[in-house]
Amino acid sequence: MSDLYFKLINTSLGQTAANTLGLPSPVPLRRLKRVDQPFIEGDVLLGAAGGGKLISEVGRTLGASAATLYHASGDKRLVDSAKAGNRTKPMVLPLSKPGHFSALVFDASGINTPEELSGMYQFFHASIKSLAQHGRVVVLGQPVKNCRKPAHAAAQQALEGFVRSVAKEIGNKGATANLLRVATGAQNNLNTSLRFFLSAKSAYVSGQVTQIDKSTSTAASNPVAPLTGKLALVTGAARGIGLSIAQTLSRDGATVIGVDLPAARQELQQQMQSLKGHALALDITEADTPQLIATFIEQLGGVDLLIHNAGLTRDKTLGNMPEQSWNAAISVNLTAAMAITERIQRHELLHANGRIVCLSSVSGIAGNRGQSNYAAAKSGLIGYVQAEARQLKNGTTINAVAPGFIETKMTDAMPIGVREAGRRINSLSQGGQPVDVAETVSWLCSPGSGGLNGNVVRVCGQSLLGA
Repeated sequence: MSDLYFKLINTSLGQTAANTLGLPSPVPLRRLKRVDQPFIEGDVLLGAAGGGKLISEVGRTLGASAATLYHASGDKRLVDSAKAGNRTKPMVLPLSKPGHFSALVFDASGINTPEELSGMYQFFHASIKSLAQHGRVVVLGQPVKNCRKPAHAAAQQALEGFVRSVAKEIGNKGATANLLRVATGAQNNLNTSLRFFLSAKSAYVSGQVTQIDKSTSTAASNPVAPLTGKLALVTGAARGIGLSIAQTLSRDGATVIGVDLPAARQELQQQMQSLKGHALALDITEADTPQLIATFIEQLGGVDLLIHNAGLTRDKTLGNMPEQSWNAAISVNLTAAMAITERIQRHELLHANGRIVCLSSVSGIAGNRGQSNYAAAKSGLIGYVQAEARQLKNGTTINAVAPGFIETKMTDAMPIGVREAGRRINSLSQGGQPVDVAETVSWLCSPGSGGLNGNVVRVCGQSLLGA
């Protein structure tokens, strides 16, 4: 079912009604149109607080883009902005006339005290009104756990509240704001993530905090198809989000093994054939399925990417929930993913520098009435990801993606009141698309994403529910 309110509000009559009545007025999001589309275009303003450790790397990454680059000047607190490099031109703040910036990028990694936050205030106070529609705000900081002094930790933690507030202020433009925490020595791993958060691929990702650690990851040899030569296993791949993930990974160069229920065999085979992939019609909750998958993968020489997408809901309030509904949700959404991963690891079938991505849910973070089973399972996946991240070796990473309200057949079946609430209670005032989840999964699977490990990234338009 299409979002009729969204269509109406983007007519001239709808816009007038929204402005008069104070109704949500979602802007159509700009998503990727072609694989060779530049990750950022237009004017980009760069800034850095004193002692910024990442501004040079930001300048190098953006220096290879199609954007016109400026660095903030005219304020002694922002003097290190010039370290963005000679591709940038000085832009005196405050602006003498309004700008039109595609992105605002600020290096806050050098902020050590709450007083030094004033430099960040000055940068954004002078430029935020000039952020274009569909614009991007990216703030770079340090992991709080690495801050030894309380004042340092306070200043770096403040970035989180700041970015999430900014994201809520600019969402009505279809714009996003995100925070990247970069560990000391991990600046070489910034490129892939900075490109993702500045691009149309992250259209429905806002208000998020992602940590980048040191790793041995290298940039993809083919930026247009970064997953070339990779073999990916995707569960729940016959339709919906799983199919979109399979299509996006294939677009980016991977060969896909799609797994789905025997009842979906024909649909699965047709979809995988169109992608030149492989179809496995299996019930992932059956005891022998992990071994059957491992045997199939072994014949292909091992796998590079494991995407645990298969999911199931059996909604009832707890007092009315039969035990089989509880068991089914836990089995499909949690234990099956763990069992498949364990079997593949036991047989050493996951290649070095492999990627594991588990599909959690905002329900697993915030909870949801009538979904105690589903929320428990999806929250359990987060715990699994964070524990497994500490044990993986050979450059392998594991991360979680937590979708919010995504337009699928499942959400189409919701009562209209619940459906409309799900669409509107986020900073972008609309539901996401399956491709929004798929683009996030592909970013986490990139060869250049080796510094991302144990993260939980929400694809929810900054849902107002949960943290």
